[in-house]
Amino acid sequence: MSVRRRELLAFAVVASAAVACRGAPVKNRVDLPEASERSVLGPGDVFLLEIVGEKDLPKEYQVAADGSVDVPYIHNVKVIGLEAQEVAQLVRRLLIEQKFLADPSVIVQVKEFHSRRVTVLGQVAKPGSYPYTPGLSLIQAISLAGGLTAIADADRVNITRKSKEKRHTAVVSVDSITEGASPDIPLQAGDAIFVHERLF
Repeated sequence: MSVRRRELLAFAVVASAAVACRGAPVKNRVDLPEASERSVLGPGDVFLLEIVGEKDLPKEYQVAADGSVDVPYIHNVKVIGLEAQEVAQLVRRLLIEQKFLADPSVIVQVKEFHSRRVTVLGQVAKPGSYPYTPGLSLIQAISLAGGLTAIADADRVNITRKSKEKRHTAVVSVDSITEGASPDIPLQAGDAIFVHERLF
């Protein structure tokens, strides 16, 4: 084989590899804890609490900034991070332990979630904090924030999630999701999204 022919063959192989790489879909490798759907209470949330048979007691409570509520008889009760059923169990246990009621029946129902939000910052039309709803995804959150700006880097979007006092951040490509090369990413309450600016 002549030198010229070998050079042409080598060029063809390199060119084919380059085309193959360019055509391959970009996959998002998301190293985040799995999104949690737990409906836990946080500051500002409002819930209804009924101690069956105690008709004169207040029924509506709002979680204070320190994560507590003032419940009659037992007073300061920490409810932050608890689900409605867990609050009911806690209040019942405290009423029995402090000998106010022998066998109370406690019912708790969340009325309004104010603490469950996601933050979308950086190169979006309307940066800010938005209400979290079950099933919310990354693309939906960016849409709530008015979409990406003209100078947004759709291949460099950070998602930060807190789990057991530790923060995890992943960099994902929105383009890869919208082009169908990667699945959309489920969010959880408290997630923070930051869209970087494109480097020119």
